[in-house]
Amino acid sequence: MDLMSSTADVGRRLRAFRMGAGLTPEELAAKAGVSRAAIYRYESGKPPKVDTLGKIADLLGVSLPTLLGVGIEYVASAVSFFERMRQLEEDVDQITVMFGPISYLLTTDRYDDLLPKVLDESIPEDVGDRKNAIREIGALMDILKTRKETFRRRTPSIVSLVSAAELDEFGRVGFVGAHNHPSVNLAERQKAARDEIENIVHMLREQPIGVQIGVVIDSMPGASFQIFKRADKAQVAVSPFRLGSFANIRVGVATITAAAEAVQLYGGMTDRLWRKSLKGDQAADFIEKTVLKKRVAA
Repeated sequence: MDLMSSTADVGRRLRAFRMGAGLTPEELAAKAGVSRAAIYRYESGKPPKVDTLGKIADLLGVSLPTLLGVGIEYVASAVSFFERMRQLEEDVDQITVMFGPISYLLTTDRYDDLLPKVLDESIPEDVGDRKNAIREIGALMDILKTRKETFRRRTPSIVSLVSAAELDEFGRVGFVGAHNHPSVNLAERQKAARDEIENIVHMLREQPIGVQIGVVIDSMPGASFQIFKRADKAQVAVSPFRLGSFANIRVGVATITAAAEAVQLYGGMTDRLWRKSLKGDQAADFIEKTVLKKRVAA
């Protein structure tokens, strides 16, 4: 069973890194000198011999150990990273997340409507690979929407840590991809941010089954992370990528690992932050008084 699970995971990683490289199965097959059907077999959990897999890893710009899931997975593509998150969430029992300013899984559908524009704005006009980056936004949005649909259908329990300081900044600057972008109506984007903050307040007061939100007043880690827990396994993903204001889907290297030490350390940190966080009506009152009312007064 462990071997079957391992080969399935190799197939999932192969799919994620292929997508991050912007290749179709047909294109990867042609480059690797195998048939399209072979790529589909590999991605379905029937990986090739190690020498063939090594050649594919080279074509995708990743190491063989990363593709095999030996040790730490290093992921330099936002598309690959969020596809790996989607895969891990397919059979997870519990998610612990700290992705600022708000966990994507808990955002509204209106957030999805604006996110492609925000991602576009976040890519400077003078970047050499801008056309390719713009093309990747469509693939990324498909992955993200599937993640949210899966989360809503499966309803795994989620513990979301929210930084009060990041919420305040989100409300102040608005849901924007860059400072002073010429095409942005700032008042509209500030309202969009406010709507998401009000949605968090609503969840804090209503406390939907399986959803726990803690508002942290203390200092928070600089990197975003998410812990995936199943009955038989736990993994932690640490990300430089950001989907909120001043989004980043181009620069950085994410990591994914099942190493017991990493899971324990991140788990211990989230436990400490959770215990100190504001919850329920107390957290909702705090946000309304210190974030939302401040925006109205401004």
